[in-house]
Amino acid sequence: MQVSEAEWTDTEKTIARTAFDQAYKREIEALLKRVQDEASALIKLDDLWRLHDFLSAKRHQIEGKYDYQYSALPFVFAGLVKEGWLQLNELEGLSQDKLAKINSLARM
Repeated sequence: MQVSEAEWTDTEKTIARTAFDQAYKREIEALLKRVQDEASALIKLDDLWRLHDFLSAKRHQIEGKYDYQYSALPFVFAGLVKEGWLQLNELEGLSQDKLAKINSLARM
């Protein structure tokens, strides 16, 4: 089921944007904490390059994950629920069909 922008009510768009932004904020805050912890423990040049490689991979992952296209949002939200950055109850107000799809995908 492709979900176009036309199939999202204004209320659903507001709920989706809030949930999307909150999940992104949580993941970025966790990443910043981890990087601060790892940076404070740098001892050798190899440690620095390892941190660089981690950040490069993480940037690619995050930029690919947070896709705010309405057709992609059910998949994005399912992944975020699965990873723990978002709770299903934060999506309350979306249609039952969207919630069912997100819930189903999150359990895969």
